Amino acid sequence: MRKSNYITREGWERLDQELKYLWKDERPRVTRSVSEAAALGDRSENAEYIYGKKRLREIDRRVRFLMKRLDDLQIVYHEKQQEGKVFFGAWVTLLNEEDKEVTYRLVGPDEWDVKKGEISIDSPMARALLGKAVDDEIVVKTPEGERYLEIIKIWYK
Repeated sequence: MRKSNYITREGWERLDQELKYLWKDERPRVTRSVSEAAALGDRSENAEYIYGKKRLREIDRRVRFLMKRLDDLQIVYHEKQQEGKVFFGAWVTLLNEEDKEVTYRLVGPDEWDVKKGEISIDSPMARALLGKAVDDEIVVKTPEGERYLEIIKIWYK
């Protein structure tokens, strides 16, 4: 399945900060250490040189990805007419089958973090939530079977 190109303003800023850090801080530092290691002589057995070159390739790969991805992403802002319904960027509190509350925020595939309660808009849970309102019941298909959840609160920060 193809990733959607939506992102919150906060998510876009995090990716942009990572790109700037890698390009302006990390890459020059690693380049200096590789140059210093290369000056020591035999490169074939120089672990610092070999590791540094590998790290430079990783940084360059991530920089290329971030530059391309940031160009493709579309920042989505909250609209007043979305109030009361679940759309991109919404915080949603759900009541599960054990009467336990769980809260999620629907974000882009480049920024989700389950520890923060953020789930990708492309996930089955988010797809089931889209367009729903408070007191709606949703069914999410999981590997363990179907889960039934009730929406008890929706808000946008």
